[in-house]
Amino acid sequence: MSKLSFAAIVVVVAFSGAASAQSTNARGACRADYDKFCAGIAPGTGGIIACLNGKRDQLSETCKKALDSRKK
Repeated sequence: MSKLSFAAIVVVVAFSGAASAQSTNARGACRADYDKFCAGIAPGTGGIIACLNGKRDQLSETCKKALDSRKK
């Protein structure tokens, strides 16, 4: 394996790990808000984020911050 291929793999793995950690943080921070406002929405479709954003004025500050961090 060339050095360039190895470097590309390292970069991809690093970015996917950061995205996964960010999703995990948002999931934990918004769990109560999800249960309260969006419990009927199945994961994996983007519907949960849309639902939470639609209820933004009713969300906890922790959840709002987690949603904002996903946009960066």
